[in-house]
Amino acid sequence: MMWLYIIIGVVIVGLVWWFIHHQRRLRLRAHLMQEAIRNRDFTFRLPTDGMLPGERAMQETLNQLGETVRQQVSQNEVESWERLTRVLTHEMMNATAPITSISQSMLSRDDVKGTPLEDGMRAIYDTSRHLSEFVSNYRKMSELEKPVVAVLPLRPLLDDVSKAYPEQVWEINIPEDAVVRADTGMLRQVLMNLAKNAMEAEARKIIIALAEDSPSDQQLTLYIGNDGLPIPAENRQSLFVPFFTTKRSGSGIGLSLSRRMMILQGGMLDLAEKQCCGCRAGFVLSLQCI
Repeated sequence: MMWLYIIIGVVIVGLVWWFIHHQRRLRLRAHLMQEAIRNRDFTFRLPTDGMLPGERAMQETLNQLGETVRQQVSQNEVESWERLTRVLTHEMMNATAPITSISQSMLSRDDVKGTPLEDGMRAIYDTSRHLSEFVSNYRKMSELEKPVVAVLPLRPLLDDVSKAYPEQVWEINIPEDAVVRADTGMLRQVLMNLAKNAMEAEARKIIIALAEDSPSDQQLTLYIGNDGLPIPAENRQSLFVPFFTTKRSGSGIGLSLSRRMMILQGGMLDLAEKQCCGCRAGFVLSLQCI
């Protein structure tokens, strides 16, 4: 009888210890999620191992909710930048167009050619023309056509894009039968922008693979990484902001335009938090799947 009491006592102590330990883990998860939200980091995906069925379902729902909020925040940011870009480009084009026209007309006058005035007029003309071209690039942000989303075999498209950059070593680990819903032209442009960025970062190899975690069953997530120069930590938050660039000849529109294209298709483009496959920089591309 004594042994029975001892066994019952051990079981009770074990259950109490497990309950206390389990509650501590839940509090830690709640704290981590709270800190992530406070820092506007909605990419959190807390593990569900060691949880009871109801708790696991709740955690999975919160993980999906964080992904939904992240996509909505990103979409609102893109739309805000789009509205600002539309206003700025309109005003700047109105201001630079007459300057370019007048300076070009002045350069064709005989009383200006060969005089010190010509150098000044040419400087004005070149500067205004460059500014006009610069502004025209940003008009693309607000002039995107509505995407034509259709069923698209993914692997043939990836193979076609890789052939456009034969100087790169491509490693494409995607099932041959992978199918998504996307606009072919827009998705091709996004992939080519990422490949171009990798080349400019001195990459020699580009890897495309299925990401480990997918935000939902309705999305297929790709990891697109390269072995080029890593992205500095101070630039990561501004990477998708229009006008932001670290290149002397860059327009700062490539990644912001690519994200806009993906949002219009019901997808998303993000910077990868963790690198894999020996890559030093990478992006996560989310697509609608069937």
